[in-house]
Amino acid sequence: MLKQILIKLPLKLQKSDLLDSSGSDSGNHTSNSGNGVQCANIGNSISSRLSVVKRVSSAVFPASIMVGVEAVEPYLSFTDVSSLQKQSLFISKLNLCCEVSDFSDPDKTSAEQDLKHQTLIELVDFVSTGSAKFNEPAIAAMCKMCAVNLFRVFPPKYRSNSISGEVEDEEPMFDPSWSNLQLVYDLLLGFITYSSLDAKVAKKYVDHSFISRLLDLFDSEDPRERDCLKTILHRIYGKLMVHRPFVRKAVSNIIYRFVFETERHNGIAELLEIFGSIISGFAVPLKEEHKMFLWKSLIPLHKPKLVGVYHQQLTFCVVQFIDKDPKLADSVIKGLLKYWPVTNSQKELMFISELEEVLEMTSMAEFLKIMVPLFRRIAFCLNSSHYQVAERTHLLWNNEHILNLVTHNRQVIFPLIFPALERNSENHWNQAVLNLTQSIKKMLCEMDEELVLACRQKMEEENSQSSEATEKRKLIWERLETAANVIPSAACPVAC
Repeated sequence: MLKQILIKLPLKLQKSDLLDSSGSDSGNHTSNSGNGVQCANIGNSISSRLSVVKRVSSAVFPASIMVGVEAVEPYLSFTDVSSLQKQSLFISKLNLCCEVSDFSDPDKTSAEQDLKHQTLIELVDFVSTGSAKFNEPAIAAMCKMCAVNLFRVFPPKYRSNSISGEVEDEEPMFDPSWSNLQLVYDLLLGFITYSSLDAKVAKKYVDHSFISRLLDLFDSEDPRERDCLKTILHRIYGKLMVHRPFVRKAVSNIIYRFVFETERHNGIAELLEIFGSIISGFAVPLKEEHKMFLWKSLIPLHKPKLVGVYHQQLTFCVVQFIDKDPKLADSVIKGLLKYWPVTNSQKELMFISELEEVLEMTSMAEFLKIMVPLFRRIAFCLNSSHYQVAERTHLLWNNEHILNLVTHNRQVIFPLIFPALERNSENHWNQAVLNLTQSIKKMLCEMDEELVLACRQKMEEENSQSSEATEKRKLIWERLETAANVIPSAACPVAC
């Protein structure tokens, strides 16, 4: 009796090692099950490559967690096994998918690619039905499979016009392996959003290293991939709260590198879209850490030439901060004035639009701190030779809140903008701008006619003084020229 038990014992152990080898015997079992010799050969080929992947990732996802898990043939369907075996089959299929397919050659290993694609579809369906149980072995297998398939190094960017500010006009580049990548992303999203997922166990595998490499993928040139990453990172931020400070710090580092070093990154818009939602959930009063993110990360993002790619998301984030703390409006407007474009008219139009949104949320107390430098800049914009910039600046007076701020501080603001309006009336080439200028001058006269007359008188005095100064300089130069002509050429000490 005892001898018979000892004879059978090695067979039991050999079966339990099936998960690590992932299929050295799977080909024979498959052929015996009636799936054909081809599937058996594919299984053996994939299993030999999986052993290499296992050695590489064993430090992050150790095999010790798989002890006690009964292996099930990965080529079986979930409908062909009992309920008790489905969890083991789920893990076996995850391990089977730890094989990276080469999509550079469409005809290469098409059978292996089809097998993996079909397996990923089965896994996505299995998770979406809610039948999966994410215990620690399943979580480890899931994170390992996602890491092997998703984390990769992107090729260098060879686009010559990526520095010229025209990247937003280029056609997007699509990853040839997207058919499989999309399924892996769907599986990862289903895993993160799974209702019964234990966050305490998940955070051991979705750790700082995993999140850092996930953030690196935001530089993908495929917009479909960045959209998936945006959803997944947002879910991770909401599910694994212990990682929230790290996510904010890591995104700040990406922004620093983009603003101050490379000015090249494909995923800034998606990252800002995530943070727009995160900022709206900040508790009031804001922590100093959150204010530093505004000052050190968001405001400097106005500097790069490619701000147009992500300006809409950036404006939303800035407005969310001011909505949480109106006192931040002063800092935001100072930042806009600091990075205000001088030669880029399209960028200037974006700044004016953002300025209007910020001013709508600015209180009188904060407005008093920045109104002088602000309206000096607005005066320059009123005189812009680019008609769209001048026209957009004139339209600021159509905003009731801004007009109310100007009305209450007209003693300071009128002298700053009235000379610009007068120069427009005399010299601007565009008829639409001339009409807007006349409308604003009429509005100012109705608001305070005496102040407008005083501004006009002061401007005439300044013009008269400027003309006198110009005449004096002209006379001085004429005297110098006359004196130079009187001196004989022989008296010149320098040999000509």
